[in-house]
Amino acid sequence: MRLPARDFWAMTPRELGFALGLTRPSPAAPGRAALAALIEAYPDKQGDDHAGLE
Repeated sequence: MRLPARDFWAMTPRELGFALGLTRPSPAAPGRAALAALIEAYPDKQGDDHAGLE
């Protein structure tokens, strides 16, 4: 990180985690349109794969 020792030891755990790449903002959840596109692209399989689940 190439920080002076005083700056390193003054960091909060959150700042240190972010600097080390351990903490990143989570991606936003997909919207309704994106979910609809995924459902259309990857429909549930029908047939033997779901036998006995209904």
